[in-house]
Amino acid sequence: MDLESQEQFEQEPADDLSAEQSAPAEAERAVSSDSNPAERSDAKIPDDLPPVETTVEGPAWYVIHCYSGYENKVRHNLEQRIETMGMKDKIFDVVIPTQEEIEVKDGKRRTVERHIFPGYVLVNMSLSEDSWYVVRNTPGVTGFVGMGNNPTPLRPEEVAQIVKRMEAEAPTVKVSFKLGERVRIVDGPFNDFRGVVSEIDMERTKVRVMVSFFGRETPVELDFLQVEKA
Repeated sequence: MDLESQEQFEQEPADDLSAEQSAPAEAERAVSSDSNPAERSDAKIPDDLPPVETTVEGPAWYVIHCYSGYENKVRHNLEQRIETMGMKDKIFDVVIPTQEEIEVKDGKRRTVERHIFPGYVLVNMSLSEDSWYVVRNTPGVTGFVGMGNNPTPLRPEEVAQIVKRMEAEAPTVKVSFKLGERVRIVDGPFNDFRGVVSEIDMERTKVRVMVSFFGRETPVELDFLQVEKA
C-alpha cells in the first residue's frame, strides 16, 4: 500500500462504512457517543470475537478510517478506551499525521497545521482479536484500511515517509491561485493590474504573472503576498 496521497489510501476500503455514506449529523452523534467509555455496556471485550489475521509479528502501524474533521475526537475516544479497557500492552500509540503549512490568503500569510491524510488516523498496535475490537468499536471509527477483519499494516518505508513529512523543518506553502488562473496584483508598482499566472516558484514563494503593459504581454515576478485571485 502506497501512501503518496490520500487518494491512494482510499483505494483500500474500510471494512463496514465509508465516510461518503455518513452525514455530518450522523458523524457528530457517532463520535460523541462515547464521552465516558467506562460507563458503556461494550467496555468489556466479548469472548466470541471473529478471527483476525495478520501478516506481521509484534507491533505494527495500522490505518483506521474515521469521519473527516473528527480525527482529534476519535483519537481522544480511542485513548480513553485503551486506558479503561486495559489495552496499553497491545495498543501503544495513536497518531494523526499533520504538518505545518503556510497559507497565503487575502494578502496575508499565516502558519496553520494541516492533516496530511484527512479522515485517517494511525495506530501502533499488536494486532489480535481484542485489540482489533477495541479500535474498531471506537465511536467515529468507520473501519481499518484493509479487507474485512484483515487490516493491512504499513510497510516500514511508508511509516518513514510519513514521519519525514511530519518532521519537515520548513512548512509547505499553500496558495489560492493556480497556473493559468487570472489574478489581481495588490501591491507594488503594478498594483491593481490583472494578469495570468505563468509560473509558481514554491521554494522562493514567488509567482510570475503575465500582464498587459503598453499593449504587450509582460512577465512580472511577484511575492505570493502581492497577488490574489481575480
